[in-house]
Amino acid sequence: MTGGGSGIGLCIARDFLAHGASVCILGRDEEKLSRAAADLKASGNVFTVSCNLRSDEEIPRAMDELASALGGLDILVNNAGGQFPGGTEQISAKGFRAVVDTNLTGTFLITKACFERFLKKSGGSIVSILMDMRNGMPLMPHSAAARAGVDNLTKSWAAEWAHFGVRVNSVAPGIIRSSGLDTYAPEFRKIVEEMALKNYAYRAGTEEEVSAAVLFLSSSLASYITGQTLFVDGGESIYSPFLPPRPHDRLPAYLQNKRN
Repeated sequence: MTGGGSGIGLCIARDFLAHGASVCILGRDEEKLSRAAADLKASGNVFTVSCNLRSDEEIPRAMDELASALGGLDILVNNAGGQFPGGTEQISAKGFRAVVDTNLTGTFLITKACFERFLKKSGGSIVSILMDMRNGMPLMPHSAAARAGVDNLTKSWAAEWAHFGVRVNSVAPGIIRSSGLDTYAPEFRKIVEEMALKNYAYRAGTEEEVSAAVLFLSSSLASYITGQTLFVDGGESIYSPFLPPRPHDRLPAYLQNKRN
């Protein structure tokens, strides 16, 4: 998987290990990769490969290292990404290209390479992490545009690679209480906290809830699902001013200790 060094990605890696999978994490920050591997080591077989996913020159070497570590590949999780808050007027051309290169171009390059090297021969599953961009994303138009591109790639790849036994799906999280929020300025985090109540679950989601969706789409339980994007957003994407979300205290039992 890509981008498994922290947050949602680290949670996904841990859950795959708990289900007996061997996991290889790809990313460009070697220090973060080492910390993640140390954290996950007790859970199972975990390997790391350092690679700039935006560099088509580095990816072939990464594929060789992945083959050496795992021997093959059954599931690819595209979790790597990054963005910064800002309206269109505040985003420079350089900033826009950087976000698109990371979230869209990087996903394209690594997925194409993994398909050609592994999945074309053996079949498998690809799941990409998007964002809840169905109705646009003010203050993050660069990331929303890039993720919408991955959403469309999901459909294209699902059709192109179906006869190779490859399923391709995506997961679009809403507001998730993740360590990724720590990278934003306090004033933007406050906006996010307020947004977290604009869904019918009336709370932020958890990393575990996103991970569960990824595991489902990766597994044989989803063998008849391909080309789809599963929104894990507590109903944010169906928000209606006619019946806005209301406070409630009916949390699932496993979330009783994760209250907002």
